[in-house]
Amino acid sequence: MAQDGLQRWVSGLRRWLVAGACLVAAPLALAQDVRVETVAEGLENPWSIAFLPDGRMLVTEHPGRLRVIEDGKLHEAPVEGLPPIFHSGQAGLFEVLPARDFAESGVLYLSFAHGDKDANHTRIVRAVFDGRRLSDVTPIFTTQPAKSGDAHAGGRMLKLSDGTLLLGLGDGFFFREESQKLDSHMGTIVRINADGSVPRDNPFVGREGVLPEIYSYGHRHVQGLVLDGDRLLSHEHGPRGGDEINLVEPGMNYGWPVITYGRDYSRALISPFTEREGMEQPLLVWTPSIAPAGLALYDGELFPQWRGSLLVAALAEKSLRRVEMSGGQPGRQHVLLEDLGERMRDVRVGPDGAVYLATDEKDGRVIRLVPGAG
Repeated sequence: MAQDGLQRWVSGLRRWLVAGACLVAAPLALAQDVRVETVAEGLENPWSIAFLPDGRMLVTEHPGRLRVIEDGKLHEAPVEGLPPIFHSGQAGLFEVLPARDFAESGVLYLSFAHGDKDANHTRIVRAVFDGRRLSDVTPIFTTQPAKSGDAHAGGRMLKLSDGTLLLGLGDGFFFREESQKLDSHMGTIVRINADGSVPRDNPFVGREGVLPEIYSYGHRHVQGLVLDGDRLLSHEHGPRGGDEINLVEPGMNYGWPVITYGRDYSRALISPFTEREGMEQPLLVWTPSIAPAGLALYDGELFPQWRGSLLVAALAEKSLRRVEMSGGQPGRQHVLLEDLGERMRDVRVGPDGAVYLATDEKDGRVIRLVPGAG
């Protein structure tokens, strides 16, 4: 019995030493590579971050507020003049996007849920920002048809070099079949001009019965859009597994729900197919799901070894993923910030080359990643 007790004690000590080494090693690795700084806190479920030419930052709060960070301090008062926003579940205020000529025009674009739980849309408005309030708030795009519920509204926007805007959308959760229909904006990426009109070179312009704003379709819930050179990349939520990164091309069908690498939340089979002729394959699939949110391409100078990598904010995994890219294909992945235990909603590369993230928490914050002391 004494010998058995000694062996158990030695075994327990060994496990304790190994666990302790792991606990020490993780912070040391983080400290040598990345330092986390808090830029602003006390934000309620911040959803997106934008940088203005004069150094100010804008942050959307999901319940429907637009906040300003200036000289490292969060303005106490939210921006005034926002339109009515439907906030429930996943519905709320999404993206803020400054116009390319913001320094001269003061123009912002906002995406948000509009309506109520019985009938709602994802909407984009154009507005003028004077530093304290919005004026000339004008709707330029509203999804069709209306949907019920408060899930899978999308909302991520991206400016293209030709002056057009992209908006990633979801399938409304209960309406997955809409993703395969071209008379519905659900489950699509749409492309519009800055005034809301339809670009003449959109892939479905002139086709009867097709909504001309549609750029691609067959998506489940687009949450990230980024340009890698002249290639458009997106990511989207799968159900239970099957989160995807896609190379988006005009007019293409990305398959949901006919093909998928995920299962329903009940674990039931959604489709027996993972591929089908005429439907695009993802570049990368995450199973189990990480719930990707923001998406950025690192092109800064502070982290030279990160250049060309995709940065993926993850909600379920509570992490930042760095995905190396080589020859246009995803390679090794690096999981960062898990030790913080915070849902990551947005990720941006700042003008200073630092990486900024919004944490999707009731008491959320904006954090900044810079090289560590090591």
